[in-house]
Amino acid sequence: MGCQLHHRVLVEAVERQTRMTKHIGIVGVSPEGASLCYQQLFRHAAVMLEPHMHPIVSVHNIPLAQYVEAVRRDDWRQVANLMRDSAQRLASIGAEFCFTPDNAVQHAVQLAEVSSPIPWLKMTNAVADRIEEDKRATVGVIGTRYVTTGSAYQTDLGVKGIKLVRPNDDDTDLLDSIIFDELVFGIIRKQSQDAMVAIIDRLKVKGCEGVILGCSEAPLMITSDNTDLPIYNASDIMAEQAIRYAMA
Repeated sequence: MGCQLHHRVLVEAVERQTRMTKHIGIVGVSPEGASLCYQQLFRHAAVMLEPHMHPIVSVHNIPLAQYVEAVRRDDWRQVANLMRDSAQRLASIGAEFCFTPDNAVQHAVQLAEVSSPIPWLKMTNAVADRIEEDKRATVGVIGTRYVTTGSAYQTDLGVKGIKLVRPNDDDTDLLDSIIFDELVFGIIRKQSQDAMVAIIDRLKVKGCEGVILGCSEAPLMITSDNTDLPIYNASDIMAEQAIRYAMA
């Protein structure tokens, strides 16, 4: 009888926690990046929620090639259509809001929100808020050329009076190669890791007080152990905000 009572109390506690947190949807673009963010979500949940009371998280992805093709054509409406398709599928299985941890497509979030059945959280907003909280005036960013030369971070940081410094053209080409040829496949080469650390060092010389990891796979190579410049891991910051939003 005692075991049955304990089991019923546990089940009721789990049901209460499930009702207290919203169902989270992850719109996956890069599979490697989405899987890292999935882990980050539950690491934050382990700290912010009661033990083992994890929120429900669902992931939907469309083949990365379709995103890459649309981005290279500068067809952001198609990028948004792909993202919205994932959001609709996530909503159909109960997700109450969604986000994407992929930096390269943040520019299309506002387009994807149009006619979306569930709300979207925007990662660049979360990162800008965190940098503002830390009172940084100048930060660097690493990522693909779509991130470093794009307007997503420029806009959200600019309205807060924070200067964004991008890598030089040669470093941008090198980052693009490392990310698309290695990191999206989970490949980690010491030579590429050293090159990425050197790029961050050059951003520090330019006066950066921190660096945004504007690539969801970048934490595979860059950590606080191999650079002394404060790191803003965009997908991890987004994961923490998603847990907070799910608890609200």
